[in-house]
Amino acid sequence: MTKEILAVYPGSFDPPTNGHLDIIIRASHLFPKIIIAVTKNTNKKHIFSLQEKTDLLQKITENLKNVKVASFSGLLANYLEKINSFVLIRGLRALSDFEYEFQMALMNRNLNKKIETIFLMPDQSYTFLSSSMVKEIAILGGDTKDFVPECVKIELKKRVVALSKDNFMK
Repeated sequence: MTKEILAVYPGSFDPPTNGHLDIIIRASHLFPKIIIAVTKNTNKKHIFSLQEKTDLLQKITENLKNVKVASFSGLLANYLEKINSFVLIRGLRALSDFEYEFQMALMNRNLNKKIETIFLMPDQSYTFLSSSMVKEIAILGGDTKDFVPECVKIELKKRVVALSKDNFMK
């Protein structure tokens, strides 16, 4: 009997981009079940809460029946063990991503020998795209329509307006 593979695509997704969605859709054709595991990266400044990011990802993946969204905190290796998954999906845009992701893959495997990391390259139209760049474009008043799904664009615009008002009041 073959065991059904549960693959996990972890990230901070702040905000979720079309590049993330591209990886999710393509991975959904490769694996019978996928969990998008949303976490807070302590090295990054977030503009959306964990719950907000989870809600946005649920909305943009609602038509993908084999994709679920969950949040977690702590070590990814521990989370994978808890949900009995040992396959990680990671997107690689450029050589600079590879260096970081390679180190993370080795560390995760060191923490749990069962963990395997699968790297997917995004569509070439998304190789330049990052959540950090999208945030910067939005904060500086640029249009993010080509970089994020429509529901994310709307929420991002609301958040940037709210942040601008907060900064103005200080």
